[in-house]
Amino acid sequence: MRRSVAAVLAVASLSLAACSSTSSDDDFATNDTPAEVLYNEGLALRNEGRLSDARVKFEEVDKLHPYSEYSRKALINLAYLNYSSGKFTEAITAAKRFTTLYPGNEDSAYALYIIGQSYHKQIPDVTRDQEMTQRAMAAYGELVQRYPDSEYAEDARTKIRIAQDQLAGKEMEVGRYYLKRGHQIAAINRFKVVVTNYQTTRHIEEALFRLTESYYALGVINEAQTAAAVLGHNFPDSQWYKDAYSLLKTGGYSPDADSGSWISRAFSGISL
Repeated sequence: MRRSVAAVLAVASLSLAACSSTSSDDDFATNDTPAEVLYNEGLALRNEGRLSDARVKFEEVDKLHPYSEYSRKALINLAYLNYSSGKFTEAITAAKRFTTLYPGNEDSAYALYIIGQSYHKQIPDVTRDQEMTQRAMAAYGELVQRYPDSEYAEDARTKIRIAQDQLAGKEMEVGRYYLKRGHQIAAINRFKVVVTNYQTTRHIEEALFRLTESYYALGVINEAQTAAAVLGHNFPDSQWYKDAYSLLKTGGYSPDADSGSWISRAFSGISL
């Protein structure tokens, strides 16, 4: 008898749970609250600082009223709220959805900016992998290319320069690592990336000096002289140039640019 009662209660309990779950799903599925009402409730909650509750409202708009005007507004708000809450992956997902669904909308520039900012916030120090730096630079680059006159373009250009400096710093770090261990060719390949791709960063002077140092150690004197000449031409007062000049002088050489050198061709600022 006791076992029978227990079995009945267990079945009843499961039935109630199932009904509760189904009821909740049905309530959501049959929610006929107008999109405008849900959206305005989300705005009110956002303005009150209740970001989690606001996010729920905007998600409801997006799910219950897809492709509506309010769904579009809700989606860009979701991107903003997720970014503000440090939910960068979710912010990127919402912003990318927005740019895909509404590529010509005026808020697409802001969506791209949120994507760039979300990646930018995750940029690590130069000792670690720089994938986030590259993604941030790509998002900012797309923003500047597509919306050069938007209110976010100037900050995007600044962030691109920061990202470039970060990527150049990573190449310099690896290059120094190889140079200290006597792997000059591997080091040269890293410094070459800086000279070729990141000439406007703060690392360019040291990169040219390290090329002078690396080529000199290998006995490739003409390239060492060219690196020093390019360095002296563009940064005559640099301590890096003084060090390069002194290094060459120890072997009886002086800076002398070879127009056939890849360094001369790569560095657009030199006048031969």
